[in-house]
Amino acid sequence: MGRDGNKSCFACCFSTPTTSSSSSSSAIKLLFFIVPLILVSFIVFVLVPRNSTWALIYSLPPSTSAVAAAANSSEKLGAAVYAESSQQVLDLPSRVVKTVDVGGSSGEATLSDSDEVAVNRSASPQLSAVEAVTKFQELNETKEYSSLNTSITDSDSLNITINGTPNNATTSPNETIALPLKHNRQVRTKLDKVEAGLQRARSAIREAKNGSQLRDPDYVPVGPMYWDAKAFHRSYLEMEKQFKVFVYKEGEPPVFHDGPCKSIYSMEGNFIYKLDVDTKFQTKDPQKAHVFYLPFSVAKMVRFVYSRDSRDFSPIRRTVVDYINLVAQKYPYWNRSHGADHFMLACHDWGPEASFSLPYLEKNSIRALCNANTSERFNPVKDVSIPEINLITDKLTGLMGGPSASRRQILAFFAGGVHGPIRPVLLEHWEDKDEDIKVHKYLPRGVNYYDMMRNSKYCICPSGYEVASPRIVEALYNGCVPVLISKSYVAPFSDVLRWKSFSVTVSVDDIPKLKEILMNISTRQYIRMQRRVLQVRRHFEFNSPPKRYDVFHMILHSVWLRRLNVRITDDHGVVAN
Repeated sequence: MGRDGNKSCFACCFSTPTTSSSSSSSAIKLLFFIVPLILVSFIVFVLVPRNSTWALIYSLPPSTSAVAAAANSSEKLGAAVYAESSQQVLDLPSRVVKTVDVGGSSGEATLSDSDEVAVNRSASPQLSAVEAVTKFQELNETKEYSSLNTSITDSDSLNITINGTPNNATTSPNETIALPLKHNRQVRTKLDKVEAGLQRARSAIREAKNGSQLRDPDYVPVGPMYWDAKAFHRSYLEMEKQFKVFVYKEGEPPVFHDGPCKSIYSMEGNFIYKLDVDTKFQTKDPQKAHVFYLPFSVAKMVRFVYSRDSRDFSPIRRTVVDYINLVAQKYPYWNRSHGADHFMLACHDWGPEASFSLPYLEKNSIRALCNANTSERFNPVKDVSIPEINLITDKLTGLMGGPSASRRQILAFFAGGVHGPIRPVLLEHWEDKDEDIKVHKYLPRGVNYYDMMRNSKYCICPSGYEVASPRIVEALYNGCVPVLISKSYVAPFSDVLRWKSFSVTVSVDDIPKLKEILMNISTRQYIRMQRRVLQVRRHFEFNSPPKRYDVFHMILHSVWLRRLNVRITDDHGVVAN
């Protein structure tokens, strides 16, 4: 009775009073199946980590949801709608805006004078849902990028300020996705890590604008000579912290890895040499590089490749094309970005012409040029204007100095050859016409050129055949306020320096009114400008070895800024050169 009673009691727990004996037997069998299943589920729940690398798609646009779902099942990763704030935006209040991508396509939009247009200047095309799967891990570094905003206020000045305005201030909840875990970062490529570092630099530059002034043992940029001194300082420090350049070793001197060091083209040779022996910014590992340097000298090509008798430029073109074909076949990096993370440097007048040898070199690559002429397709958004420095020796001894502003007796000074369309106009109106405006074709015997600069308040710097002139740097070296007279010229380092605070710009049409313009500048304002000249000239000084904030580092910084403004990915395919 006791055993049967217990059995009956156990069965009653899973039966109703009307259940038959066969029903009780089935219930017991079902119980024996369910209980182990519950136990196994409990063990799995306890032992398996709750954290997962899967990300949940809340919703995607109908046109991409199916693709994203397929990518999710194949990659084991969540997909996100990649916010457009991850791209760098350039606000250009200019009349025509040309966008260039790594595919080489370009388009133009005609704007009204008052329009401000946000233009996507990224080297990467917008990511699709599938591409977002593989690139989504970068979102774990930061939630938003900064913007590198460029404002061209007039044809002679370029105003690039770095602010923290995100491109998309709001994000739809439907685009919110759980971020992947940190241990997923180990599957990223080296390029992803390079881009993540650039992303952190953009964020730091954005935050610097409203932050406190940083300390620096050598120099702290302050004053109206800079568009944004704090942002520039932070950007410079970030460059020192992480910027890496890979110099292609292919090519033999004198055309490659060589250049003039003692002429008006001296920056070609000196930059090539300094970068070749540099250990701080140069990297031997191309996978760690932010940019790739094409170490050819246009000045040396003109001397050793070009035949003056034939007047045939094609040998220079073939030299450039052959070299880029060589590095493109040996390394994957040119084809990966279509040249967007490569740069060349040329001070010869034919530098722009040499860059026209390949469409991608002109349209995509960073071109550091002395001849920064927008009428000859110089693009201040991606190209770099560098100073033309006429070095006689490898030292600046005797080239710098001058009395204080109050001891300069000459109002304005110019002496130089007559070539180009501007100088004849200047000489016509002012040569030997006024005691205050010293304009000469040739200096009188016994008069020293640099002494005249040092005793002048303003040094007139008209363009010749080409827009660049070494007089600009010579004026700065001698504490003389430059007077820029040119057309379509972008002054050196205009991405950082606010030239109107320490120079005077005069249009060609206003040359007859030159004295009136200069006399209308108050003594107080002139003294301010002259002091700014003394402060800013450190950025144009040539030093061997280079010193922080000098011309070598400022050229690198301008290239660094352009690299911050593009994003490179591994999946752009290969383009035959």
